[in-house]
Amino acid sequence: MPFMPDQPPQSAETTTENSTAGRYDVVIAGGGVIGSACAYFLAENPDFEGSVAVIEPDPSYQYSASALSASSIRQQFSSPVNIAISQFGMAFLKSADEHLALDGVAPDLGLVESTYLYLATQAGNAGLCDNTSIQKQCGVACHQLLPDALSTRFPWMNFEDIALGAVTEHGEGWFDAYQLLMGFRARARAGGVDYIRARVEQVVCSSSGVSGVKLGNGETITCSSFVNATGCHAREIAQQAGIELPVFPRKRCVFVFECAHPVEGCPLVVDPSGLWFRPEGHQFICGIPPNPDVNVAPDDFMVDHDLFEEQIWPLLAERVPAFAEIRVTNYWAGHYDYNVFDQNAIVGAHPTVKNFYLANGFSGHGLQQAPAVGRGLSEQITYGEYRSLDLSPLGYQRILDNAPLVERNCI
Repeated sequence: MPFMPDQPPQSAETTTENSTAGRYDVVIAGGGVIGSACAYFLAENPDFEGSVAVIEPDPSYQYSASALSASSIRQQFSSPVNIAISQFGMAFLKSADEHLALDGVAPDLGLVESTYLYLATQAGNAGLCDNTSIQKQCGVACHQLLPDALSTRFPWMNFEDIALGAVTEHGEGWFDAYQLLMGFRARARAGGVDYIRARVEQVVCSSSGVSGVKLGNGETITCSSFVNATGCHAREIAQQAGIELPVFPRKRCVFVFECAHPVEGCPLVVDPSGLWFRPEGHQFICGIPPNPDVNVAPDDFMVDHDLFEEQIWPLLAERVPAFAEIRVTNYWAGHYDYNVFDQNAIVGAHPTVKNFYLANGFSGHGLQQAPAVGRGLSEQITYGEYRSLDLSPLGYQRILDNAPLVERNCI
């Protein structure tokens, strides 16, 4: 579990991990979980015979969104494409020993299979019913619980203001984000992908699209395809190719606490207030979106301690009386690459800059969506189309058409 000091990150060393200049078939800007998943699936695909470089300025990933995520996975979305993405994601995590093993050793993802418990007051009852209806149509093993059933299953929780809850029988839980990232990265490198420790300073374009990138270490790399997987820096990278992205950094603070009393069988709870909490070993982690939820600088990692004292703790104690006696043991701040247009990822080839591939604006869902998105991008690059799962609803064209695909279940 990461610990984040209340100060901005220091500059990384300027040396490159693999000092390789020249030409690659695919350049991926950003070596976090999305970029590394794309590299992994390209390396694993026998139909792809090209070369791949991943440009990542900090291979320690200390301040990356991938390493700072709460790293949970769910199927309780309101968009069918997001549900399908997570269904593949969970299947991938459960078979990670097969997919990510290297020399017989697989990363320990620490996958905990549980459920999300979505709670709704009377005002949110209809919306929760609509969401579960969509989920059932997509094959999610979800069902609704009335207050009496909720109290029987979770006797340590207060449901006085709750009209309805929703849970799943399987397909949800949480895992070790860093181990997933390291698994993708290690297998990609073993498959011939070069990881270059540098920062993309400029995207070089010609009349036919992206022709290469200039790096902060002075090197220039040419390429046939370019993938923007730079998280909270995606907007500025896209602008260099004339592409406007409605994606901005939004800060999320996570707090770790111990409880003096046992709370058995706790799922990941999503409260109507926006508060969420779940177990983390013998402790718990929690958070809540700030109000107002404003754009921040990508190097702003200051933890808002007042958020816990003034908002989170009172809500925790109201929902779970045992949480009146808790002790904060850790905390950190990370970022969402937040899509202000519709809170959904923007994925795939740009409609006009066709060799510029987008993997941006995940709005907090990037970890769980990385396997499906990485596979989808690798298919587009290799075949010019999606072959396993159609991710076209997440394409950039909806931005041009002003046709948002709103995801109602954001945390």
